[in-house]
Amino acid sequence: MKEDTIFYIKKMAYFFDQPFSKEEETEGVPEKIMNMCSFENLSNLEVNKSGKHMGGTPLEMDNNVFFRKGQVGDWKNHLTQEMKEHIDQIMDDKLHDSGLTFSRPSDNQENNN
Repeated sequence: MKEDTIFYIKKMAYFFDQPFSKEEETEGVPEKIMNMCSFENLSNLEVNKSGKHMGGTPLEMDNNVFFRKGQVGDWKNHLTQEMKEHIDQIMDDKLHDSGLTFSRPSDNQENNN
């Protein structure tokens, strides 16, 4: 997604049966969505800096725990290879009939991003 974000925004819109009209594309709607959903924008929202998830419950946690560096391959600093493979298997199991495909960069590609 980081390599061609606009392409994947359009692909997701199509997947959800809400493709962009020619007018929306001309007006830059996919680009506006990309900017609103960017790591930089979302991580800098006040609610994500100081807000609480499930506030007032025993499961309360700071929203900022959901943000790390926003870099491809940063999972290696937080997960073991076994954990990564387990997550990959869950994703494959859950999404195998969705029509979505995911390419996984090689270790060398991840280290260069």
